[in-house]
Amino acid sequence: MYFSAHLVRSAPPAVSGASATPAAPAGPVEAFDRLYAHVAPPLARQAYLLTGRRQLAREAVERAFHQAWERWPEVAVDRDPAGWVRAATHDYALSPWHRLRPGLTRAAQPPDQGDDRRLRTALLALPAPYRRTLLLFDGLRLGLPDTAAETEASTPAAGHRLMHAREALAELLPELASAEQVRERLAALLTGGPTPPLAPPAAVRSGSERRVRGWVRGTAAMTALIAAATAFTLATAPTHYEPAIAPGEAVAGVPPPWAARRS
Repeated sequence: MYFSAHLVRSAPPAVSGASATPAAPAGPVEAFDRLYAHVAPPLARQAYLLTGRRQLAREAVERAFHQAWERWPEVAVDRDPAGWVRAATHDYALSPWHRLRPGLTRAAQPPDQGDDRRLRTALLALPAPYRRTLLLFDGLRLGLPDTAAETEASTPAAGHRLMHAREALAELLPELASAEQVRERLAALLTGGPTPPLAPPAAVRSGSERRVRGWVRGTAAMTALIAAATAFTLATAPTHYEPAIAPGEAVAGVPPPWAARRS
């Protein structure tokens, strides 16, 4: 699922009468909205397949696009902007920190019926790295090197994950004994499955900008706090070394002062 940087950054030429004049390059807002409209719905279905949670799937997609908007100059010239956002979506969706969040400890019951529900349940029973590798290679038809790179694994490790994932899936669903059957069923889920509701692109952009403003304010407040603490330390710190006073000790064998005067 590649989305070229040229498509993201430019618009088709406009034709007026007998002469064609090239349209002005799309601005960042238009390019971002175009990318969001193109890839956000399938990414939401992928995140839902990985997690089994609609709210987490929507959150993963929106958080990934928040990051994309914050780094838009970098994302816009990437050879595969859709892949950039996909990797961010999958990373967030499968983050182990979600286990600590109340209400996200268990996946909701899939809304599908029959074989689709059984397949979703079986996928969620797989370890997260196996699940993601299976989705990328068999569901999205990425090559093994690309799958390994996106999952931050070596190519042999990705191959082993894929093999073990298929074996585990076949044990849970004997009718999916062949790789082609797995690919067909995953493709059907990814294209015809339910799509979690998504916010409009304008709301995602504004949410990203609010996050950046909050981060800037937080950084400024922390910097001011550190500067104030440093100034207080410099103002109250001693300017010279003051040796500690040794505690008094009793000394034996010394005559009293009055004895010395009599002698």
